[in-house]
Amino acid sequence: MAPVRGDGMRGLAVFISDIRNCKSKEAEVKRINKELANIRSKFKGDKTLDGYQKKKYVCKLLFIFLLGHDIDFGHMEAVNLLSSNKYSEKQIGYLFISVLVNTNSDLIRLIIQSIKNDLQSRNPVHVNLALQCIANIGSRDMAESFSNEIPKLLVSGDTMDVVKQSAALCLLRLFRSSPDIIPGGEWTSRIIHLLNDQHMGVVTAATSLIDALVKRNPDEYKGCVNLAVSRLSRIVTASYTDLQDYTYYFVPAPWLSVKLLRLLQNYNPVTEEAGVRARLNETLETILNKAQEPPKSKKVQHSNAKNAVLFEAINLIIHSDSEPNLLVRACNQLGQFLSNRETNLRYLALESMCHLATSEFSHEEVKKHQEVVILSMKMEKDVSVRQMAVDLLYAMCDRGNAEEIVQEMLNYLETADYSIREEMVLKVAILAEKYATDYTWYVDVILNLIRIAGDYVSEEVWYRVIQIVINREEVQGYAAKTVFEALQAPACHENMVKVGGYILGEFGNLIAGDSRSAPLVQFKLLHSKYHLCSPMTRALLLSTYIKFINLFPEIRTNIQDVFRQHSNLRSADAELQQRASEYLQLSIVASTDVLATVLEEMPSFPERESSILAVLKKKKPGRVPENEIRESGKSPAPAASASASIAAQNNTGSHLNHNNKLNNSNANANADLLGLSTPPANNINNMNMNNINMNMNNSNNANSTLIDVLGDIYGSSNNNANNAVYNTKKFLFKNNGVLFENEMLQIGVKSEFRQNLGRLGLFYGNKTQVPLTNFNPVLQWSAEEALKLNVQMKAVEPTLEAGAQIQQLLTAECIEDYADAPTIEFSFRYNGTQQKFSIKLPLTVNKFFEPTEMNAESFFARWKNLSGEQQRSQKVFKAAQPLDLPGARNKLMGFGMQLLDQVDPNPDNMVCAGIIHTQSQQVGCLLRLEPNKQAQMFRLTIRASKETVTREICDLLSDQF
Repeated sequence: MAPVRGDGMRGLAVFISDIRNCKSKEAEVKRINKELANIRSKFKGDKTLDGYQKKKYVCKLLFIFLLGHDIDFGHMEAVNLLSSNKYSEKQIGYLFISVLVNTNSDLIRLIIQSIKNDLQSRNPVHVNLALQCIANIGSRDMAESFSNEIPKLLVSGDTMDVVKQSAALCLLRLFRSSPDIIPGGEWTSRIIHLLNDQHMGVVTAATSLIDALVKRNPDEYKGCVNLAVSRLSRIVTASYTDLQDYTYYFVPAPWLSVKLLRLLQNYNPVTEEAGVRARLNETLETILNKAQEPPKSKKVQHSNAKNAVLFEAINLIIHSDSEPNLLVRACNQLGQFLSNRETNLRYLALESMCHLATSEFSHEEVKKHQEVVILSMKMEKDVSVRQMAVDLLYAMCDRGNAEEIVQEMLNYLETADYSIREEMVLKVAILAEKYATDYTWYVDVILNLIRIAGDYVSEEVWYRVIQIVINREEVQGYAAKTVFEALQAPACHENMVKVGGYILGEFGNLIAGDSRSAPLVQFKLLHSKYHLCSPMTRALLLSTYIKFINLFPEIRTNIQDVFRQHSNLRSADAELQQRASEYLQLSIVASTDVLATVLEEMPSFPERESSILAVLKKKKPGRVPENEIRESGKSPAPAASASASIAAQNNTGSHLNHNNKLNNSNANANADLLGLSTPPANNINNMNMNNINMNMNNSNNANSTLIDVLGDIYGSSNNNANNAVYNTKKFLFKNNGVLFENEMLQIGVKSEFRQNLGRLGLFYGNKTQVPLTNFNPVLQWSAEEALKLNVQMKAVEPTLEAGAQIQQLLTAECIEDYADAPTIEFSFRYNGTQQKFSIKLPLTVNKFFEPTEMNAESFFARWKNLSGEQQRSQKVFKAAQPLDLPGARNKLMGFGMQLLDQVDPNPDNMVCAGIIHTQSQQVGCLLRLEPNKQAQMFRLTIRASKETVTREICDLLSDQF
């Protein structure tokens, strides 16, 4: 708009000023409507408007359109401006057409004719305006209409340089929408020879065009290579004073150099001609030499331009991969950048070295920088640089350094950013398998992976370790011993239970001679994890138990008791009931010989390529070096056939004839975020609550005998008839479990929270043989409290049939911090007797925590800032049981805050950081728990930016340790 203002269109300036001074949207619309009426009357009036007036009114229409209002007139007046000889009027006309005229408009023919007239003009300014309009519209109609004129303008000897530049860029724009616009034959040579043009602007524009043409038809334009090398050589060897008009901060023509280097990367090899190749290598060496020279300026623009050319030259060296000397020099140059203070340079250096690591000529040179790269992975502040460091370690890994790199990645994995953990797990698994000389080391690595980052270990990873253990007899005993020891940890990830169940079920007999891992010990250890696991893992464990009967007949009675418990109302899953029932009958009816045949060891898996690399490539396409990993075995996926062997995830390893219903649970994993799928079920439609999408299945079938939906570590499942199990405090540290249970009713809960939103699924199971009628859960939550925590509860059926289970969905939105938690009052009739009781929902304010990573410096700086009396709360209390520091750590990890290791100088102290998300604000919160082992006491200190949060968090935790 600068030329418009320079023309002094006072009416336009006044109109813009009026719009800016409007106090409301209504006032703006009123002013615009008034102006539109005035412009319409001027255009329709009897008085002929001169060019200046048309330009002014068309400018106003354009300004109104840019404000977001529709314009349905004035197009013809804009077209008329195209015929003006004044630059300012023609410019406004083209601008209006570029922005407002549709390619289907009736005026398009008039516009095309006006453009053709301008293309034939001797005034280069008019020609450029026409070319810019064509490029801005860029439609196929434009390409067809000017397919002859624009190429002629580009290669004609009479065309001025400034017009050639515009013609090249206009042709590039049309080529992208209509690739057939560029003629072939002799035109090819004439376009290529634009690289020899004397005007650097023309060469720069032509290089962009030729690069696009080469990508489409490389053979036809191969002649551009010699000219591109020649031009690049002249630029690189020139002094910055030789190309003064195209020198940017002492770097000659950096943009053109980068374009030429990219153009050459379209060919591999770049050229077959020895002379051209030698000149190119000399040019690349010159670029590398200049990178070592002292900077001619301290300004960042100089280093940016210099490094842009350097990195593109290195990309060309990597692309060619044929000159060992250049590859080694490039690697050394990049190694210097790894310690540069500029984050972008470090990132680009790591990225380029990833490609160098795949070359046989430079791989060893890259390995020399291993320590620096490991340091980058650990210490970089920017997660994208840490990610690239992980990629480089993966690329540079070989048999010589595999164990060191894998160990460093495992060490870092414990504190790695969540966004890169899954990819790191896959890469560690791939490297461990590819370079394992001793498969005991491989087993250790995978089990460590599961221990450190179990949530990020995909099925492909633990399937793979099962295959390798089964196919290698020498490692089976070690794997059984190692996984048995791993299962003894207090906090054991479910994937570890899966691997342990499978391996002990197959090879537990190899370690049964040791009294510490006797058959009964193995069984009790596995079964102690049973209630913490998902239905799929429970099914796997049941299959392990039936295999134990074959391996260890002496514990048959113990296992049969478990099968009896889960073959009836104790199990909430129909699949588990069926398995338990069939396995129980198999253990009773079958003879020892039959059991030995049916439950024999799994045979070796046939040789197949590992699927882990394919998973990694799918997650990061184009970023994974080509590493063939071949290993015998395929993923032990679930068997689809009733007579097939039970798959690894179900852990039977035996040829049992029954229906495998667990196959569907993987397919629906994304749809059922909470894992609440319980057959039989009627699907509830997806409910979108501010981007929290959780599909739950509504189980209302009266015929389903599904009671213990979750199992529970805290409460006993064998309750006395008159005793109810109810402890809502345990849900401070977990989201799933049995909330309440008595002789009539079991209530389970599964929940998920994200920022200030949450969703709970309550499962009501009728444990009796008669229906529970008038079943009515009522939320008890005052209107005042509802302004702080808004809870919505779906209605349920009033009758809960005998042995049946129904589900109720609740949603919660934290508007501001609150104390206590909502209560649900239950009333129903059982055998004609009215029953009534209340339970608190596990909806305490800590559920809306977001964990926050902090280093020691940041933590204590924030701690010091929150030192006001109203910002802190402290309690000193006696430990409720003998001091259990690992147990206290586990509780804090489940509380919702981030447990920060190596922050407090005292290693026994535990510190946490988190942010409570509410609709109105975010409340930062810090926690410090200091144990006194001699006195068996704790000191708990909470500091937060809001007093009420400080008190509430302190009250919640003060009786939990």
